[in-house]
Amino acid sequence: MKRILVAILLLAAGLSSCKKGYDVVAEVRAQAAIDDKIVQDYIAANGLTDVAQRIDTTGVYYIVLAPGTGSSLFTTSTRVTVDYTGSILTTGKEFAKSNNFHPSFTLGEVIRGWRLGIPQINKGGRVRLLLPSRYAYGPYDQPTIGLPANSVVDFDIQLLDVTN
Repeated sequence: MKRILVAILLLAAGLSSCKKGYDVVAEVRAQAAIDDKIVQDYIAANGLTDVAQRIDTTGVYYIVLAPGTGSSLFTTSTRVTVDYTGSILTTGKEFAKSNNFHPSFTLGEVIRGWRLGIPQINKGGRVRLLLPSRYAYGPYDQPTIGLPANSVVDFDIQLLDVTN
C-alpha cells in the first residue's frame, strides 16, 4: 500500500511541475515581426525606400550597388567567391569582414539570406543585404564573432567570381 501511495505522490508531483507547452511558432512569429519592423524603420530612416527591394515575402531586402556583368545561373551547388563586410543593423558594429582574403562558398552552405541575395547580382556585382535574424543566424548567439542572438544584420557583398 505504501508503494502505491508513493507512486501516486510522485505522479502528482510530476504532473504539477509540468508547464504549459512551449509555443515555438508564436515565438518565431513575434521575432519576425520585431525584425521586420527594425529593417523597415532602418530603410525609412536612411532614405533607402526607393532603392531597397524586398525578396518576395521573406523580409529580406537588397540594394544593388553594382549589377555586375553577364548572367549567372545560381543553384545550391554554385560556388561563389566574395568580398564582404557584415555588421549589426541596429548598432553598426562590424562582426565579420573578409579583408584581403576572398573566401569561396557553395550557396548551399551559406546563411539563407545570402542564398536569396547573392543571385540578385552577377559576377563583379555588389549588393547590400538587410537580413532579419531568421535569414541570418537566428536565435543563436555567435560569441566568437560578437553577434548576439536574433541580430538583424547588414551585409555588403561583392561577388568576385561565380562557378557552376
